[in-house]
Amino acid sequence: MTKREYNADAIEVLEGLEPVRRRPGMYIGSTGTRGLNHLIYEIVDNSVDEHMAGHCSEIFVTLHDDGSCTVKDNGRGIPVGIHAQKKIPAVRVVLTTLHAGGKFGDGAYKTSGGLHGVGSSAVNALSSWMDVEISQGGKVYHDAYKKGVPTEKLCADRMLPVIRKTKETGTKISFLPDSEIFEKTRFRESDIKSRLHEIAYLNPGLKIHYKDERKDGQEPKEEEFFEPGGIVDFVRSMNTGTESTHEPIHIRGTVNDIAVEIAMQYTNDFHENILGFCNTIYNSEGGTHVTGFKTALTTVLNQYARTLGTIKEKDENYTGTDVRTGLSAIVSILHTNPTFEGQTKTKLDNRDATTAVAKVTQEQLVLFFDRNLETLKSVLAQADKASKIRKQEAKNKDNLLGKKKFSLEGNGKLANCESRDTEKCEIFIVEGDSAGGSAKQARERKYQAILPIRGKILNVEKASMDKVLANEEIRTMIMAFGCGFGEGYGQDFDISKLRYNKIVIMSDADVDGSHIASLLLTFFYRMMPELIREGHIYIAMPPLYKAIPGRGEEEYLYDDAALEKYKRGHKEGSFKLQRYKGLGEMNPDQLWETTMNPATRILKKVSIEDAAMAAETTSVLMGGDVEKRKAFIYENAEKAELDW
Repeated sequence: MTKREYNADAIEVLEGLEPVRRRPGMYIGSTGTRGLNHLIYEIVDNSVDEHMAGHCSEIFVTLHDDGSCTVKDNGRGIPVGIHAQKKIPAVRVVLTTLHAGGKFGDGAYKTSGGLHGVGSSAVNALSSWMDVEISQGGKVYHDAYKKGVPTEKLCADRMLPVIRKTKETGTKISFLPDSEIFEKTRFRESDIKSRLHEIAYLNPGLKIHYKDERKDGQEPKEEEFFEPGGIVDFVRSMNTGTESTHEPIHIRGTVNDIAVEIAMQYTNDFHENILGFCNTIYNSEGGTHVTGFKTALTTVLNQYARTLGTIKEKDENYTGTDVRTGLSAIVSILHTNPTFEGQTKTKLDNRDATTAVAKVTQEQLVLFFDRNLETLKSVLAQADKASKIRKQEAKNKDNLLGKKKFSLEGNGKLANCESRDTEKCEIFIVEGDSAGGSAKQARERKYQAILPIRGKILNVEKASMDKVLANEEIRTMIMAFGCGFGEGYGQDFDISKLRYNKIVIMSDADVDGSHIASLLLTFFYRMMPELIREGHIYIAMPPLYKAIPGRGEEEYLYDDAALEKYKRGHKEGSFKLQRYKGLGEMNPDQLWETTMNPATRILKKVSIEDAAMAAETTSVLMGGDVEKRKAFIYENAEKAELDW
């Protein structure tokens, strides 16, 4: 192999939208379903910006049967005039140039979620084709692209061609995701509808029309999202199925041009669910605005608790976990110059947002609680109950979290790895002694640890905190991970102390295995959500079948789709098929080759794209409301993948 010299000739410059096609993950997060859906969100967010600027009241989102999507609004329309520098229509500059748009100066948009200016152009670059219609000045202008390259010929005056007259204004963009880029090209309906509903809650005056024309043997589905109650109704919807202790609290204010709006409500549950939004964009990892809210809330409630005598003079303050037990909240801000970590805007990074949110929270909550003493008492009672449970667990001699000298390596469960390099280490959670024994023999001892668990762990969605921490399997996992748990339970959660970069759920590819994985995911989501948000939770994908041909190499097949593809390429009777019902049926070499070898295995990374939907779905499927669970199953039965 010829070694290439590192000199001036080695420096490559990617022009236009080529960087997006080369590294799509940098712009939309991934090339899986999450990134695919993100294409729609980028275009919709631009229409929402028009609404926030006071020029758009309706957005239409349509999924077509050919796999394409159309987003239409009644805003002002992207400018079609000739750009002074580029000498081409401004809309073409927006759709073909990274970091181009009307959101960087102080003119067109005061607040915007699309600050990076790469959204529309990235969608264009990652689409097989894009078709654009701009309605302005009584005319409809047309433009078209193929993989980000313009295909519509400009007129003699360098303007876009006019295809018809109109009395409307707005932008209509249709696009087909490029199958060469994306692993899947079918948009996920549930995620998109949830996101559109979310936008409607955050923009009470905006009406969003959704239509799914994909046939699938059914009539087109239409739905309208319009939520004049705003984020107050959003919080109510988050708490559907749980018993709330008071009506939602709604506060707002502006500090240094940062508009803050918060809705919050406590329930009798012990889960915490706080969602952060900046300029209507959901920040899945929170950020400075959520930090400001949490800090101020803890301060305010501790001050009231001491004033009212709920906390005695000798007692310690409530922790953040105490005051947020059972809390659902929406923290939404409008910022003129937001800074996010990454194009997908998962975490807000503006420090002034912390100050603004904290100031509004402190001032407005005090005004509210001074006028609503009964609500304050119920909130403090809940925090006090959480505090007492936490203190009792910390004192409990049987609580392994408080035993600093407890050695997991010697308890017969964990087969730890030799290395202490967290970035390279991974731990496999395996059900049963048989699979655990096979995994221990198969593993790479230097970097792979094995933690067998016995049967199905406790369903934390239905259990109280004391029962959760009394469960042996859960305590074993918490100790193995090394990063603690919550606040005040003996070892406070600190993700920097996590011993393994990857925590891999490895269960059988059957119904029981799926149930075990679901229980584990519920535990991680409710008790250690940071592990999911920081990308540490994975699901192993063991093969379902092994195809053994009369001639040629054996092949592992990981799902029924792979089996059907294999059958099409091989004559019936020319191969034998082995069905794996459990990990214990594989010998160590097979388990290593198919499921544990980093070079050949398939892992699914667990992520939270829509926290509100994740919380609701977890509550329905894993909670105690049987009727809601039945209704969900009936509604979604046709989407289930059956294991015959």
